[in-house]
Order: sequence, then C-alpha cells, then structure tokens
Amino acid sequence: MNTEEHYRRLERMYAAAPVNNYFAPSMHVSEGQADVTITARPDFFHAANAVHGLVYFKLLDDAAFFAVSSLVPDVFVLTVSFNIYLTRPVSAGELKATGRVVHRSQRLFIAESELLNAEGQEVARGSGAFMRSTIALSPELGYV
Repeated sequence: MNTEEHYRRLERMYAAAPVNNYFAPSMHVSEGQADVTITARPDFFHAANAVHGLVYFKLLDDAAFFAVSSLVPDVFVLTVSFNIYLTRPVSAGELKATGRVVHRSQRLFIAESELLNAEGQEVARGSGAFMRSTIALSPELGYV
C-alpha cells in the first residue's frame, strides 16, 4: 500500500469512530501532519456560552495523534501524555486544528498542534507524546 492510501484509510478510520458521530469533524492527513476541522455549536458550550475545553482537547489531540499515525503504517498509536494551553474563548465559527510531528525515534513520537478560530487566531495549543501499540491497523478499527 502506498502512503496516500494509508492517509485515506486513516481518514476513514477517524470518520468511523463512534465519538465522531456526535462531533462531526472532518480530517485531512498528510506526511507528518493532520488537520481537523469542526464547526462550533451551542451544544459544545459550557455555562459561559463558549466552547468547552473538552472540544479544544479533542481537536488538538486528534490532530497530533493522526499526524503521528501518518508515519506509522502498521499499528495503532497511543497518546501517552498531552498538554494543552487554552488561550482564547470561541462561541461561533469553524475551528481548525493542525498537528505536526516534531520528533520521532524508534519508540517515541512528539507532536504539536495548534487550534485556530475562523479569523485565523490561535485559541489553543498543545503537545503530546505518542507510542506505537501492538494493535494492528485493521478493518475492525475502521482502517479500510
């Protein structure tokens, strides 16, 4: 399988994850990078009428996770740790997270991600450590 097919399979695996039925994000994967886009909705809000941090975390982690996954063609990767900074509230519009791999070794990957609002302003930033698992990428995971 070529790398482009691997990227498309990762995108389909992401879309097939049950959690994404609720959030309805879209994803694009390329070498060492992934972009996740979602539209802010009132049902994502906390009591102060802005998007809850759980949505920020999801987008930042998903983008970084799939950036790493783009470089691992055989097994599922795992998030080992993830740190986020929430820098600006969002109440409307499109949110786009871009994840990039910044370090890779035999066992450990480090990826950073940035979350922008519709005006291109940073609203959050994150970084995480990821490792290869022993779970083979397979149709059972939605990797088709």
